[in-house]
Amino acid sequence: MSNETGLQTAYAEDLIPGARNAIQTCLRLLPSERLAIITDRETEEIAASLAAEAREIGSPVEVLVMEDYGPRPMLTLPTPMAIALERADVSIYAGQPKEGELAFRRDLTGIIDRRQIRHAHMVSISHRIMVEAMRANFDDVDAISCRVLDRAVRATRIVATSPSGSHLEATFDSSIKWLKTSGIISTSKWGNLPGGEVLTAPARVDGVYVADGVVGDYLCARYGDLKDNPLTVEIEDSRIVGLRCKRQDLVDDFRHYCATDENSNRVGEFAIGTNIAVHDVIGNILQDEKLPTLHIAFGHPYAEHTGAPWRSTTHIDIVGRHFSIWFDGDMVMEAGKFLI
Repeated sequence: MSNETGLQTAYAEDLIPGARNAIQTCLRLLPSERLAIITDRETEEIAASLAAEAREIGSPVEVLVMEDYGPRPMLTLPTPMAIALERADVSIYAGQPKEGELAFRRDLTGIIDRRQIRHAHMVSISHRIMVEAMRANFDDVDAISCRVLDRAVRATRIVATSPSGSHLEATFDSSIKWLKTSGIISTSKWGNLPGGEVLTAPARVDGVYVADGVVGDYLCARYGDLKDNPLTVEIEDSRIVGLRCKRQDLVDDFRHYCATDENSNRVGEFAIGTNIAVHDVIGNILQDEKLPTLHIAFGHPYAEHTGAPWRSTTHIDIVGRHFSIWFDGDMVMEAGKFLI
C-alpha cells in the first residue's frame, strides 16, 4: 500500500547504496512486512529512495509527509500517522527537527516501544550522511560495538579526556542497562540510522566536557561545527554548573534548553560512538554522535530502555573530538581510535 500524494519520486542515484543498506542490512525488511515511512518535504528525496528499495524487495510501503497533516513545528503525532504505525511491521522516521518537535517524536517512538517493531530513526538525515555513514559496513560496526559493550557492562569507572580540555569521570549503577545501537536494528530497541554507539544512563558524572564538535536537537542546525567556538560545560554530580563559549547566543540557547524541566540539565546519556566509517565532524548530530569519540546528553535517559528511575521532556547531545577513554584504568580509545 502506498500513500504518497505529492511525494517526490525522483532521487539521486548516489542515494541508492545507503538506502539499500538501510532497508536490507539494517532493518532486514522482508517482502511480507509492511513498511511505514514518516518524512517531511525537506527529506522527501531520501524518503523516496528508501521507499523504492523497499518496493524492490516486494514490501508494501506507506509514506506520510508531515506537512500534509499539519503545520510545523508539529507538536503531537497526527492520528493518520499513529494508525500507519499501528499496522506497520517496520517503520522509518526520516525528517528534519524543528524546535518543539521532540514531543512529536516521543509520541512516535512510544508506539514503536509498545509494539516492539523494528524502527529506524533518521532525525536530521542528509544527502551527505546517506553517502557517508549510511554506506558503512554495519556488520563491522556491530562487531566493534559488541566489543565495546562487553567491556562497558563490566566497568565501574570511566575516565575520558580530549585535547581541547575535556576531563570527565563517570560511575555506573549495575542495575541500569547499557545499550548497543550499531545499525543492526532489532525489536528490542529502535535505533538511529546511521547507527553506531554504545550508551547508558550514568549514575554520576563529574568534570568538564568541551564540545568542539556539535550540540544536538534543533540547535545543531543553528550552530553547526563548533571547532572554532567550542562550548565548555562544567558538570558536578551529573548537573550543569557552568557554561562558557565565545558565542554568548549559544550559551544562552543551551542554558534555556537545559532549563526546560527539573532534569533537563542532568546527564542522561553517556555514549561511545562506534561507526568506524565516520572520520570527522560534519556539523550534523545524527552522524556526528556516531563518530568514534565520547558524547554525552542532558535530559531524558531513555528510561524505557536503560531502566533509569527518572525522566525528562528534553534530550540534547554534545559531541567533542579526539577523545581518549579508560575503562577502570584500561585505555580502550586513544585520540578517537579504538584499541580493542
